[in-house]
Amino acid sequence: MRKDTGKEIYQLAEKLFPICRSITGEGVRQTLAILAEFIEQANAEMIIYEVASGTKAFDWTVPKEWVIRSAYIEDSNGNHVIDFKNNNLHVLGYAAPVDRWVELEELFQYIYTQPDQPNVIPYVTSYYKERYGFCMSEAQKRSLKPGKYHMFIDSELINGSMTYGEVLIPGLSNEEIFFSTYICHPSMANNECSGPALAAQLIKYVSQLKDRRYTYRFIFIPETIGAIVYLSANKNLQHLKKHMVAGFNLTCVGDDRGYAIVESPYANTLADKVLKNVLHFRGPYTAYSYLKRGSDERQYCAPGVGLPVVCYSRTKFAEYPEYHTSADDIGMISPSGFQGSYEVMAEVICALENNGNYKTAILCEPQLGKRGLYPTVSQKGSYDTVVPMCDFIAYADGTNDLIDISNIIGIPVRGLIPIVNKLKEEKIIL
Repeated sequence: MRKDTGKEIYQLAEKLFPICRSITGEGVRQTLAILAEFIEQANAEMIIYEVASGTKAFDWTVPKEWVIRSAYIEDSNGNHVIDFKNNNLHVLGYAAPVDRWVELEELFQYIYTQPDQPNVIPYVTSYYKERYGFCMSEAQKRSLKPGKYHMFIDSELINGSMTYGEVLIPGLSNEEIFFSTYICHPSMANNECSGPALAAQLIKYVSQLKDRRYTYRFIFIPETIGAIVYLSANKNLQHLKKHMVAGFNLTCVGDDRGYAIVESPYANTLADKVLKNVLHFRGPYTAYSYLKRGSDERQYCAPGVGLPVVCYSRTKFAEYPEYHTSADDIGMISPSGFQGSYEVMAEVICALENNGNYKTAILCEPQLGKRGLYPTVSQKGSYDTVVPMCDFIAYADGTNDLIDISNIIGIPVRGLIPIVNKLKEEKIIL
């Protein structure tokens, strides 16, 4: 596996970082255009969908499209206290337009800060109730002097559409492995840019697999409303319930701090099993129960939906102090962080592609020596190299799949695949 893949993913995330995204609008379309161009290098095609404002999706409705052109607060001398052009977190997400002069005391009613982190700009939105507002650091708010201030936001909420992208890579089977990631946050690196960048690279990886066992589906959506709209459209839910084998929501995958899984509601799906197996052999990781859900695993695992989806992160959302603030900047992610995430998910894909229930075709213990698979000279230590093969055979009784055996004998799936191939060649296992 290439060791510079993380750098390529990081460079893509860097390109996505400056864009002002929300759950609708041109920022989403710009993001999808960049991702689609990257994906084309793998001879894969992203299909772009537009869903009109007002469209019903289960209990939800696609909101109006947000158009944002400019936003700032200026003092009576014409100095811009904050400016959307300098940091797109300075404006409340989905803010309505405003053009008013107010006294400082009234201005405070429209300013959002994170008091427990006085030096960061918080990320704040109001998608489903129309209001206007601004965000700044608590330190900057405290520095404001009495006087008049001009609140200005040049924005619109129009009857437009919500945009999402989908990539389908066919395999030998119509059974599917599903990946979802979101494209709706402004300039936050780990929480926003990392998931789409990793997913795009995984599309390149899957496209290069020969004789793919599974079909792979990748979707790039606005969080929450995007997943709901996707599941409600075009009989997608019915299709996924019939064909999905395992699904993974990708978010916060670019940092170096750890590994995490948010389990499915009962932690009993193939997605749970394979991701935990891979993470176990990479070192310490944190398993969060479904009670700690917070991203689109909520939608995919909801009652009546019940898809076999887990969430994969490096450091889980809401578990690092920079989350949903301006401190989640490009310094939060790294090529090495992405390299780790890429290797985890590539190994997950490899494990799924090679998984199966294997059974020995020979009654009692097979004679490996005559097949050149066992030392013909018996000496202390001479059997060490064949112990994994013997242990694999010991549990290949048809009731355990490859991941189960990996868990039992303590050998990563990647280490068992060559053993499986040898035993198949010798017709020792079915």
